[in-house]
Amino acid sequence: MAKIRIKLVKSVIGKPEKHKRTIEALGLRKIGQVVEKEDTPQIRGMIDKVNYMVEVIE
Repeated sequence: MAKIRIKLVKSVIGKPEKHKRTIEALGLRKIGQVVEKEDTPQIRGMIDKVNYMVEVIE
């Protein structure tokens, strides 16, 4: 299966609790951190939920 790289570009401070937990579930902790995940519908849904805080590098 294909991999996608996800980068945190905006802080989670002051954001809704559900969005903070979604960022944590993606494995992101610091601004600028990049993680590599499988490209599944579940991961894509999480990215769509917090798309204003992350950047997808394909």
